[in-house]
Amino acid sequence: MNVDVKALGKVAVLMGGTSAEREISLMSGTGVLNALRSQGVDAHAFDPAERELVELKHEGFARCFIALHGRLGEDGAMQGALELLHMPYTGSGVLASAIAMDKVMTKRVWIAEGLPTPRYRWLSTEQRTRENIRTVPDDLGLPVIVKPPREGSSIGITKVAGYSQMQEAVELAAKYDPDVLCEEFIDGIEITCPVLGQGASAHALPIVRINAPEGAYDYQNKYFTDTVQYQCPSGLPADEEAEIQRIVVQAYRTLGCRGWGRADLMVRASDRKAFLLEMNTSPGMTSHSLVPISARAAGISYEQLCVRLIADAALDASRPVAA
Repeated sequence: MNVDVKALGKVAVLMGGTSAEREISLMSGTGVLNALRSQGVDAHAFDPAERELVELKHEGFARCFIALHGRLGEDGAMQGALELLHMPYTGSGVLASAIAMDKVMTKRVWIAEGLPTPRYRWLSTEQRTRENIRTVPDDLGLPVIVKPPREGSSIGITKVAGYSQMQEAVELAAKYDPDVLCEEFIDGIEITCPVLGQGASAHALPIVRINAPEGAYDYQNKYFTDTVQYQCPSGLPADEEAEIQRIVVQAYRTLGCRGWGRADLMVRASDRKAFLLEMNTSPGMTSHSLVPISARAAGISYEQLCVRLIADAALDASRPVAA
């Protein structure tokens, strides 16, 4: 894909923000900024936590690379603001971003479309009684995964092994989200699969297999250690990988995603069935991140990926014609 970088105009790399994933966003954004500049793009850092978005217009920016993670960056809010500014941006639009950020809503859409995802219980604030919490393992079995449905980077997640741990796990998740998602634990292989493109042109990149120490693919191991091993090629049988990629593209298109995204999945050891966990619409771009690993296996360098994504920046709606 040949891109005239001068035609891209002045580019803002949105990074930082106010979510619990601010630290990771700054790491992603710095990587993207350096990559774009190395390719001759007129790119500049822009932290929405420190500056008003209207300055994007005042300072002559033409488009934005969203390297924000979490709330007010990945959940449709930033996308809606950029739509109002008529400022093309990377990644999914308002609706797809909002749905994908909420793991419960994502599950509801996928289940309605017949896509495989682990069984779950949703606990709203009113439903978080001790009696309800105690019955979750009766429905989902043990162990069970307890997490905030609108956070990423494994923040607030607990793998519960016994009934006595449920209350504490729910209270931890509730610190990050008023709702709590309890999810059936899938024992097997953890994988991730990025997608590029939109609609009929959307296509999956190679699958990355994640081998974490004792299965602890948590916040610390994701970003700040080198103990996690990433396999790409994944080592999965070719037909199995192709079927998982098919499911991932369907999941991406079902949510209405565009630009890029990354699905996280588990492959159950007992029967090799794949289960969709979540769709990330603003994936990480740090030195430990998974999309660059997969893209590299497909012959796309980090720098090429960043340029491709910013070249595909778009809006949900074109500007209406004035009466």
